[in-house]
Amino acid sequence: MPRFESDSDARRLGEALAALRRERALSQAEAGRQAGMTSQGWGLYESGKRSGLFRPDVQRRLTAALDATPEDLLRQVPAGSGMASEGRAFVHSPQAPAPTRRLPLSNDDLAPWAVSGVVVEYEPGRWPRRDQGCVIEMADGEVRVRLYEEADAETLTVRGGPGGLAARQKIARAETRAVSAIVARLER
Repeated sequence: MPRFESDSDARRLGEALAALRRERALSQAEAGRQAGMTSQGWGLYESGKRSGLFRPDVQRRLTAALDATPEDLLRQVPAGSGMASEGRAFVHSPQAPAPTRRLPLSNDDLAPWAVSGVVVEYEPGRWPRRDQGCVIEMADGEVRVRLYEEADAETLTVRGGPGGLAARQKIARAETRAVSAIVARLER
């Protein structure tokens, strides 16, 4: 079980959960629904009023609702917060962020946001925010570059593709291998 000095550690962990949820552009109601609870229940975890967030099984359940891991949650906790663990729940092994990758666009599927010849830089493992570009690696090996709108447990909703930004697509999450946020557009 983790050791903590006061309720402030529970609040810090709750704030980390809230930051992770916001990165995924989900409301408390959406996150709660994906975790099988109410928005109020989710909010109690985020406010630090439910100490169960220190339990590994609860961390797995809540982070899975965000398509994340307990390690992703711990990366959100500010350094020097004073939180420690006797066991696996808070084994924090900081990792260097995944190196960014570059992908040249060869079509105008995202015009006018980005056109053929633009190189996008994306960060694997980083979830996009609403209206942010994203690189979607499909299970069949195809790579799609789109603008992210929203996601739920079953589908991603994106804009772009044949027809430009007016085209809206719903992609089954089961058909995707990875979704990564675009962090830069490099124009020549």
